[in-house]
Amino acid sequence: MSGVNSTRRTLIATAGAIAATGVSGLIAPLAAQTIAATPTMRGGSNNYRPGAPIVERIGGGGFWMTGSVRRAGDGAPLTGQRIQVWAHTTEGHERDPHSHGATLTDENGLFRLEMPQIVPAFGQAHGHLAYDDPEFETVFLRPLLPDPGDTTLNVEFVLQPA
Repeated sequence: MSGVNSTRRTLIATAGAIAATGVSGLIAPLAAQTIAATPTMRGGSNNYRPGAPIVERIGGGGFWMTGSVRRAGDGAPLTGQRIQVWAHTTEGHERDPHSHGATLTDENGLFRLEMPQIVPAFGQAHGHLAYDDPEFETVFLRPLLPDPGDTTLNVEFVLQPA
């Protein structure tokens, strides 16, 4: 008899938990694992140059643009993805061809490109980055440096398949 009461209590408690949280309470842990795509930022495509060359370094260096590239949904790192970088620096304006370059992600989806120190343009120290290959949707970013004297800027791309 106590086995029947125990089973009935478990059934009632489970039904109560579902009623209290709704079905979404059971699905939420699955949804929490989904990584949303990075949206394009306003002003990110300013002075963009399609096909900027893959380079070891832009100019004399001294500043590091770093980041990661992952796939939307499962967050898997993406290898061999081309990220273009450009900025207003101590060596040129963001519209100058020599201020542009691209790099590829490594086997962990990470990228790193050395460039001249970014300096404020229009009152803000910022960089420009782009993912622009056809495998995934194009994303333009225009992140601000927290401090104009910073010598690194780390950016994350989460790409949506095209």
